[in-house]
Amino acid sequence: MFVVVIVLFPTNPPPTGCLLMSLTDSNFHIGDKVVYPNHGVGVIEQISSRSVGATVERFYLLNIKASSLRVMVPCQNAGSVGLRRVVKNGEIQKVLDLLSINGNGTNGDWKDRFKENSERMRTGSLLEVAGVLKNLIALHQAKPLSFREKKMLERARYLLVSELAMARNCEESKVEELLTTTLAKCNLRFPEASEFQA
Repeated sequence: MFVVVIVLFPTNPPPTGCLLMSLTDSNFHIGDKVVYPNHGVGVIEQISSRSVGATVERFYLLNIKASSLRVMVPCQNAGSVGLRRVVKNGEIQKVLDLLSINGNGTNGDWKDRFKENSERMRTGSLLEVAGVLKNLIALHQAKPLSFREKKMLERARYLLVSELAMARNCEESKVEELLTTTLAKCNLRFPEASEFQA
């Protein structure tokens, strides 16, 4: 077994106009449950210092839950890469409210839609991920998704389920039941994880 360590330095600021549910707090502690955008939930295992050239930098060492990937994030860049705490109850309710109301805005052209959804996923906001999930489910019920959109739906599903399970301190199956019930209120069917298996 080997461990992959990725050191992340931001190259671009987050997209403007994105709705961030939790303000980024770069003062994390060992054991904090955090979300790294597009990778999912993890736990801060260690805070260490390393020499980078002539300066000494502090790093958070994250263990990403699903993949056991270990990621090093410079403390001073935590905000700019989108590292944030797991959502709280009030934010969970906003996500459930969004998923339960009718209406969705999907762009007609798949290239524009994919670009817009990709930007929304990169924000790291669980509310934005939920919006992508809802839009892709509605589209999937109307017509088959492209391969890339199907992969994005699978990713949005994973990110939503894993973070809500960690935030509510429950099994993912309970969150899946909750999301199935919530989406049924606007006649959408929450996809099973097995639908994405090859």
